[in-house]
Amino acid sequence: MNIRVGRRALIGAGGAGLVLAATGTARAQAWPSKPIRLVVPQAAGGGSDTIARFIGERLAAALQQSVVVENKPGAAGMLGAEIVKTSPADGYTMLLSSIDTITAPLVSKRRPFDGARDFAHITQLTASHNVWLVGPSFAGNSLVDLVAAARSQPGKIDFASSGVGSMQHLSGAMLERMANLSLNHVPYRGGPPAFTDLLGGRIPAMVSGMQGALPQIRSGKVRALAVTGKRRAAVLPDVPTVSEALGLPDYEALNWQALLYPGGTPQPIVDRASSEVMKILQQADVRQRLADMGYEPLGNTSAQFTQIALADQQRWATVIQAANISSD
Repeated sequence: MNIRVGRRALIGAGGAGLVLAATGTARAQAWPSKPIRLVVPQAAGGGSDTIARFIGERLAAALQQSVVVENKPGAAGMLGAEIVKTSPADGYTMLLSSIDTITAPLVSKRRPFDGARDFAHITQLTASHNVWLVGPSFAGNSLVDLVAAARSQPGKIDFASSGVGSMQHLSGAMLERMANLSLNHVPYRGGPPAFTDLLGGRIPAMVSGMQGALPQIRSGKVRALAVTGKRRAAVLPDVPTVSEALGLPDYEALNWQALLYPGGTPQPIVDRASSEVMKILQQADVRQRLADMGYEPLGNTSAQFTQIALADQQRWATVIQAANISSD
């Protein structure tokens, strides 16, 4: 190669890179110039919707631009996620994501997207435990008792979840794998009908999200055996973790909520959105409000969140494949 021609090519390539970087920075500085759409892939009134509206209101104030929440439930959250995935990558369409965005495509034979690679990661908002519960038809008072019953009657002890492939279902599948036991999974269409049968004594055990479980636990109608994180839940300080109860240090099955953009969104916009939300999550009243709801406030950079999403995808894919879980 002619040295001068090569140098011109390198300078040209470097100049193009600088132009792209400058363009991305300019877009971030101009963003947002119109309302932002925040898609919630669950129905109005649930935990995800509550978080979306609460954080969206704070983000709108910080950006001095409207944040409009749209509920698009369906297909275990994949319908709303697909809407965002195929939206323009310009910073004006966000997804209120959850761990289900990672796991639902792994369970579905259709696999409409890759939950860890097809989106731009903004930041994680919250984490929360699942809870192992028993109702009046189960005589034991500890997770050890439930495990002993399952081992004495392989495949005979029912446990309910909010649906096939839900994080509650996967919490049970992980316990079966790690504790070497066999339970009978009974999927319901959401938590409320499962609680109806648990309280009615028609099913002995259930895995629930923390937000649905707390009112029932506080009423004394169900008994909490263990939470699914590696540390105890602040709202249930007397309830052990699965790890503590059974000596399974690697057991962890947390829910999380987060914000995503369509893949290809300019990184300066992603970073600006991440920075603003992280500031919101550091506000004392925000942290207290989320804690009261049973959530642990998080907040991390785009790069940190990306690594967590990839690790979670690999971890749950192993559980799903080993248990042969499929929603189709």
